[in-house]
Amino acid sequence: MEQMKKIFFTKGFFIFLLIVAAALLPVVVTDKYWMHILILICIWSIAAQSLNLIMGYTGQANLALGAFFGMGSYGAALMMLKLGLGFWPSLILSALLTSAVGFLIGLPTLRTKGSYFAIGTLCFNVIVFIAIERWESLTEGTRGLMGIPPPDSIPLPLGLTIDFSSLAAMFYLCLVMLLITIFIKYRIVHSLVGRSFIAVRESEELTSSIGINPMKTKLISFTVSVFLASIAGSLYAVYIGFLDPEIASHHVTFEVLLFVVLGGSATITGPIVGAVVVTILGELLHFLEGFRLIAYGLVLVLVIIFMPQGIVGTLLNLRAKTFSRE
Repeated sequence: MEQMKKIFFTKGFFIFLLIVAAALLPVVVTDKYWMHILILICIWSIAAQSLNLIMGYTGQANLALGAFFGMGSYGAALMMLKLGLGFWPSLILSALLTSAVGFLIGLPTLRTKGSYFAIGTLCFNVIVFIAIERWESLTEGTRGLMGIPPPDSIPLPLGLTIDFSSLAAMFYLCLVMLLITIFIKYRIVHSLVGRSFIAVRESEELTSSIGINPMKTKLISFTVSVFLASIAGSLYAVYIGFLDPEIASHHVTFEVLLFVVLGGSATITGPIVGAVVVTILGELLHFLEGFRLIAYGLVLVLVIIFMPQGIVGTLLNLRAKTFSRE
């Protein structure tokens, strides 16, 4: 028992140090370009965590992540610009509406198995992309949606306010949302519901035999995943201040998929590691323009061949083997 307490304390203390280090980044990183990269890493980490929940823990390859990310971003932006709502109600309403759409899409698609679910969600991604591109009266089409305001200030006691006009403030907002996402995901994964996710991933037939409804389990995981993807999309919209249909394309889906596969699926830290590596790599390969996707594809193939469990998964396996030898 004492050894277990010591391990838990060490792990908790390490997590605390990581959070403190992340909170101090705006003090250390003063360059606006790198602050921009850090904010994007936080946003894409949330999106990667959402995909990892349905794909890594439940075993369902959702290839409509870009669609739900785009719906979240356009939903919040349109509510702010056309309905005059503030950011916070727009964030919640957009996430709820996107989750409702995800629930309805999940009802037929999750009844399929294997590659059919992936193909069905990919087709839905294409439909959403075309709808955003062609519905010019609502989304402005290829012209793009401009003038998206930053998040509303949060009033505090004594007449103080938290303003999100600076890059540091936006970073802290995205960091807090990422930490909340990680906490929610951790609680879900380590609950009975999360164990049912893993059971469905391993064997739907065996899961049914012990009284767990696989369809209901997959639908819960899918809906929660869509909700988190929408949150990430809304944060992206208010940070960038401009949206075009490409933000809902399958390119976004495959980039986030790369985050998860590279970092390590079915892990908490894997999607974050993947988001850090790929985001920085994408900036370094920016000169390749459209050929970046070829580079991403090459990286994905190499990871699948040499590190099928991703960076974090490979490191965890190495650590387990080291301790077993001792």
